[in-house]
Amino acid sequence: MPRMEMPSRTPVSLVLLLCGAVLQAQQPPASVRPALYRFVMIQAAPGKLPDLIELYRQRVPVIVAGGDEAPIFVRHSQGDRWDLLVIFPSGSYTDYYSRERLARREDAAGRSGLDGAAYLKRMYELIAWHEDVFVLGPPVAELRAYLKGTTVAHFEMMQALPGKRDELIAERQMESVFNSLRGRPAMLTFTHDQGAAWDVITLDAWRDWRQYGELQMIPADVSEAAAKKAGFASADAVGTYMRSLISTHHDTLGTILTLIPDP
Repeated sequence: MPRMEMPSRTPVSLVLLLCGAVLQAQQPPASVRPALYRFVMIQAAPGKLPDLIELYRQRVPVIVAGGDEAPIFVRHSQGDRWDLLVIFPSGSYTDYYSRERLARREDAAGRSGLDGAAYLKRMYELIAWHEDVFVLGPPVAELRAYLKGTTVAHFEMMQALPGKRDELIAERQMESVFNSLRGRPAMLTFTHDQGAAWDVITLDAWRDWRQYGELQMIPADVSEAAAKKAGFASADAVGTYMRSLISTHHDTLGTILTLIPDP
Protein backbone atom coordinates (compact mmCIF):
# COMPACT_ATOMS: atom_id res chain seq x y z
CA MET A 1 0.00 0.00 0.00
CA PRO A 2 1.49 3.43 -0.87
CA ARG A 3 2.45 5.69 1.97
CA MET A 4 -0.36 8.10 2.85
CA GLU A 5 0.78 11.71 3.10
CA MET A 6 -1.07 14.59 4.70
CA PRO A 7 -2.79 16.96 2.28
CA SER A 8 -0.32 19.58 1.05
CA ARG A 9 -2.61 22.35 2.28
CA THR A 10 -2.55 20.94 5.83
CA PRO A 11 1.07 20.85 7.14
CA VAL A 12 1.65 19.49 10.62
CA SER A 13 2.49 22.96 11.93
CA LEU A 14 -1.10 24.06 11.20
CA VAL A 15 -2.89 21.10 12.75
CA LEU A 16 -3.71 22.80 16.02
CA LEU A 17 -5.07 25.84 14.20
CA LEU A 18 -7.31 23.67 12.06
CA CYS A 19 -8.51 21.69 15.06
CA GLY A 20 -9.82 24.88 16.69
CA ALA A 21 -12.28 24.75 19.50
CA VAL A 22 -12.51 20.94 19.62
CA LEU A 23 -8.86 20.60 20.58
CA GLN A 24 -9.16 23.45 23.07
CA ALA A 25 -11.91 21.50 24.79
CA GLN A 26 -9.70 18.42 25.01
CA GLN A 27 -6.29 19.86 25.83
CA PRO A 28 -5.32 21.97 28.85
CA PRO A 29 -4.19 25.58 28.22
CA ALA A 30 -0.55 25.97 27.25
CA SER A 31 0.15 27.58 30.64
CA VAL A 32 -0.91 24.42 32.49
CA ARG A 33 2.02 22.16 33.30
CA PRO A 34 1.47 18.59 32.02
CA ALA A 35 0.72 16.13 34.80
CA LEU A 36 2.96 13.12 35.39
CA TYR A 37 1.48 9.61 35.37
CA ARG A 38 2.90 6.13 35.79
CA PHE A 39 1.21 3.51 33.62
CA VAL A 40 1.79 -0.05 34.86
CA MET A 41 0.77 -2.91 32.58
CA ILE A 42 0.54 -6.23 34.41
CA GLN A 43 0.09 -9.82 33.31
CA ALA A 44 -1.01 -11.79 36.36
CA ALA A 45 0.44 -15.17 37.25
CA PRO A 46 -1.84 -17.99 36.01
CA GLY A 47 -5.09 -17.95 37.98
CA LYS A 48 -3.95 -15.06 40.18
CA LEU A 49 -5.73 -12.07 38.61
CA PRO A 50 -8.60 -12.06 41.18
CA ASP A 51 -6.01 -12.15 43.99
CA LEU A 52 -4.06 -9.29 42.39
CA ILE A 53 -7.19 -7.15 42.03
CA GLU A 54 -8.11 -7.85 45.65
CA LEU A 55 -4.60 -6.89 46.78
CA TYR A 56 -4.96 -3.56 44.98
CA ARG A 57 -8.46 -3.11 46.41
CA GLN A 58 -7.04 -3.43 49.91
CA ARG A 59 -4.10 -1.17 49.09
CA VAL A 60 -5.97 1.79 47.58
CA PRO A 61 -6.98 3.27 50.99
CA VAL A 62 -3.34 3.00 52.06
CA ILE A 63 -2.20 4.80 48.91
CA VAL A 64 -4.68 7.61 49.55
CA ALA A 65 -3.74 7.81 53.25
CA GLY A 66 -0.13 8.21 52.11
CA GLY A 67 -1.04 11.43 50.29
CA ASP A 68 -1.18 10.01 46.77
CA GLU A 69 -4.05 10.10 44.26
CA ALA A 70 -6.14 6.95 44.01
CA PRO A 71 -5.01 4.92 40.98
CA ILE A 72 -7.23 4.15 38.00
CA PHE A 73 -7.67 0.48 37.14
CA VAL A 74 -8.61 -1.10 33.81
CA ARG A 75 -9.15 -4.85 33.43
CA HIS A 76 -8.25 -6.31 30.05
CA SER A 77 -11.04 -7.50 27.77
CA GLN A 78 -9.31 -7.86 24.40
CA GLY A 79 -6.10 -6.75 22.76
CA ASP A 80 -2.63 -6.53 24.28
CA ARG A 81 -1.09 -9.08 26.64
CA TRP A 82 -1.69 -7.31 29.96
CA ASP A 83 -4.49 -8.34 32.34
CA LEU A 84 -4.55 -5.15 34.37
CA LEU A 85 -3.51 -1.57 33.68
CA VAL A 86 -2.93 0.65 36.70
CA ILE A 87 -2.62 4.41 36.16
CA PHE A 88 -0.93 6.23 39.04
CA PRO A 89 -1.41 10.03 38.91
CA SER A 90 1.90 11.36 40.21
CA GLY A 91 1.75 15.14 39.77
CA SER A 92 5.45 15.74 39.25
CA TYR A 93 8.69 13.99 40.18
CA THR A 94 9.48 16.74 42.68
CA ASP A 95 6.18 16.30 44.50
CA TYR A 96 5.92 12.53 44.25
CA TYR A 97 9.44 11.84 45.51
CA SER A 98 9.67 14.64 48.07
CA ARG A 99 10.86 13.70 51.56
CA GLU A 100 7.50 14.65 53.01
CA ARG A 101 5.56 12.43 50.60
CA LEU A 102 7.95 9.53 51.08
CA ALA A 103 7.63 9.77 54.85
CA ARG A 104 3.84 10.00 54.72
CA ARG A 105 3.68 7.04 52.33
CA GLU A 106 5.90 4.94 54.59
CA ASP A 107 3.87 5.88 57.66
CA ALA A 108 0.56 4.93 56.02
CA ALA A 109 1.98 1.60 54.87
CA GLY A 110 3.34 0.83 58.31
CA ARG A 111 0.01 1.60 59.99
CA SER A 112 -1.80 -0.68 57.52
CA GLY A 113 0.00 -3.73 58.86
CA LEU A 114 1.62 -4.42 55.48
CA ASP A 115 4.67 -2.23 54.97
CA GLY A 116 6.05 -1.38 51.56
CA ALA A 117 8.50 -4.27 51.36
CA ALA A 118 5.89 -6.85 52.41
CA TYR A 119 3.35 -5.41 49.99
CA LEU A 120 5.77 -5.57 47.06
CA LYS A 121 6.76 -9.12 47.95
CA ARG A 122 3.11 -10.18 47.90
CA MET A 123 2.43 -8.31 44.66
CA TYR A 124 5.35 -9.88 42.81
CA GLU A 125 4.14 -13.32 43.87
CA LEU A 126 0.99 -12.62 41.84
CA ILE A 127 2.65 -11.19 38.70
CA ALA A 128 4.10 -13.00 35.67
CA TRP A 129 5.10 -9.88 33.67
CA HIS A 130 4.88 -6.14 34.06
CA GLU A 131 5.97 -2.96 32.29
CA ASP A 132 6.14 0.62 33.57
CA VAL A 133 6.19 3.89 31.67
CA PHE A 134 6.09 7.46 32.98
CA VAL A 135 4.07 9.75 30.72
CA LEU A 136 2.93 13.36 30.62
CA GLY A 137 -0.75 14.07 30.13
CA PRO A 138 -3.70 16.26 31.06
CA PRO A 139 -4.37 17.45 34.63
CA VAL A 140 -5.74 14.75 36.92
CA ALA A 141 -9.03 16.60 37.40
CA GLU A 142 -9.52 16.61 33.63
CA LEU A 143 -8.79 12.89 33.38
CA ARG A 144 -11.23 12.04 36.17
CA ALA A 145 -13.93 14.26 34.67
CA TYR A 146 -13.39 12.59 31.30
CA LEU A 147 -13.77 9.10 32.82
CA LYS A 148 -16.82 9.94 34.93
CA GLY A 149 -19.81 7.89 33.80
CA THR A 150 -17.72 5.58 31.59
CA THR A 151 -17.18 1.84 31.95
CA VAL A 152 -15.12 0.92 28.87
CA ALA A 153 -11.64 2.18 27.98
CA HIS A 154 -9.75 1.91 24.70
CA PHE A 155 -5.98 2.41 24.75
CA GLU A 156 -3.67 2.77 21.78
CA MET A 157 0.05 2.51 22.56
CA MET A 158 2.51 3.45 19.82
CA GLN A 159 6.19 3.71 19.04
CA ALA A 160 6.95 6.35 16.43
CA LEU A 161 9.29 5.88 13.53
CA PRO A 162 12.54 7.85 13.89
CA GLY A 163 11.88 11.56 13.51
CA LYS A 164 8.10 11.09 13.50
CA ARG A 165 7.22 11.51 17.18
CA ASP A 166 5.92 15.08 16.95
CA GLU A 167 3.99 14.30 13.78
CA LEU A 168 2.45 11.27 15.49
CA ILE A 169 1.32 13.41 18.43
CA ALA A 170 -0.24 15.87 15.99
CA GLU A 171 -1.96 13.01 14.15
CA ARG A 172 -3.41 11.71 17.42
CA GLN A 173 -4.87 15.16 18.09
CA MET A 174 -6.29 15.29 14.57
CA GLU A 175 -7.91 11.90 15.09
CA SER A 176 -9.41 13.11 18.36
CA VAL A 177 -11.06 15.94 16.45
CA PHE A 178 -12.21 13.48 13.78
CA ASN A 179 -13.87 11.38 16.50
CA SER A 180 -15.54 14.38 18.11
CA LEU A 181 -16.95 15.66 14.83
CA ARG A 182 -18.60 12.27 14.33
CA GLY A 183 -20.16 12.27 17.80
CA ARG A 184 -17.57 9.86 19.22
CA PRO A 185 -15.56 10.54 22.40
CA ALA A 186 -12.45 12.67 22.05
CA MET A 187 -9.12 11.09 22.98
CA LEU A 188 -6.73 12.06 25.76
CA THR A 189 -3.06 11.97 24.81
CA PHE A 190 -0.14 10.89 27.03
CA THR A 191 3.46 11.26 25.84
CA HIS A 192 6.55 9.34 26.92
CA ASP A 193 8.84 10.73 29.60
CA GLN A 194 10.70 7.73 31.06
CA GLY A 195 10.44 3.95 31.12
CA ALA A 196 9.07 1.57 28.51
CA ALA A 197 9.40 2.34 24.81
CA TRP A 198 5.91 3.70 24.09
CA ASP A 199 6.12 7.21 22.63
CA VAL A 200 2.39 8.00 22.68
CA ILE A 201 -0.56 6.49 24.54
CA THR A 202 -4.10 7.63 23.79
CA LEU A 203 -7.24 6.89 25.75
CA ASP A 204 -10.84 7.10 24.65
CA ALA A 205 -13.55 6.05 27.10
CA TRP A 206 -17.16 4.97 26.55
CA ARG A 207 -20.34 4.77 28.62
CA ASP A 208 -20.69 1.10 27.78
CA TRP A 209 -20.03 -1.50 25.09
CA ARG A 210 -23.16 -0.48 23.22
CA GLN A 211 -21.87 3.05 22.70
CA TYR A 212 -18.52 1.65 21.60
CA GLY A 213 -20.25 -0.51 18.98
CA GLU A 214 -22.24 2.35 17.45
CA LEU A 215 -19.42 3.18 15.03
CA GLN A 216 -21.17 1.17 12.31
CA MET A 217 -24.15 3.53 12.50
CA ILE A 218 -22.23 6.66 11.46
CA PRO A 219 -23.10 7.61 7.86
CA ALA A 220 -20.18 7.50 5.45
CA ASP A 221 -20.69 11.12 4.38
CA VAL A 222 -20.49 12.28 8.00
CA SER A 223 -17.17 10.45 8.48
CA GLU A 224 -15.83 11.84 5.20
CA ALA A 225 -16.69 15.43 6.11
CA ALA A 226 -15.29 15.01 9.63
CA ALA A 227 -12.01 13.59 8.34
CA LYS A 228 -11.46 16.49 5.94
CA LYS A 229 -12.34 19.07 8.57
CA ALA A 230 -9.86 17.45 10.96
CA GLY A 231 -7.10 17.71 8.33
CA PHE A 232 -7.07 14.23 6.74
CA ALA A 233 -7.36 13.60 3.00
CA SER A 234 -10.39 11.36 3.54
CA ALA A 235 -11.98 9.03 6.08
CA ASP A 236 -10.08 6.09 4.57
CA ALA A 237 -6.80 8.00 5.03
CA VAL A 238 -7.11 8.28 8.82
CA GLY A 239 -5.72 4.83 9.63
CA THR A 240 -3.21 4.65 6.80
CA TYR A 241 -1.69 8.03 7.64
CA MET A 242 -1.28 7.07 11.29
CA ARG A 243 0.40 3.81 10.30
CA SER A 244 2.88 5.70 8.13
CA LEU A 245 4.27 7.26 11.33
CA ILE A 246 4.70 4.23 13.59
CA SER A 247 6.84 1.13 14.03
CA THR A 248 4.62 -0.52 16.68
CA HIS A 249 0.95 -0.19 17.56
CA HIS A 250 -0.96 -2.04 20.31
CA ASP A 251 -4.70 -1.67 20.96
CA THR A 252 -6.48 -2.79 24.12
CA LEU A 253 -10.11 -2.63 25.23
CA GLY A 254 -10.91 -3.04 28.90
CA THR A 255 -13.38 -2.50 31.69
CA ILE A 256 -12.80 0.37 34.10
CA LEU A 257 -12.79 -1.02 37.65
CA THR A 258 -14.08 0.87 40.67
CA LEU A 259 -11.88 -0.21 43.56
CA ILE A 260 -12.60 2.88 45.65
CA PRO A 261 -15.73 5.06 45.71
CA ASP A 262 -15.60 8.32 43.75
CA PRO A 263 -14.74 11.29 45.99
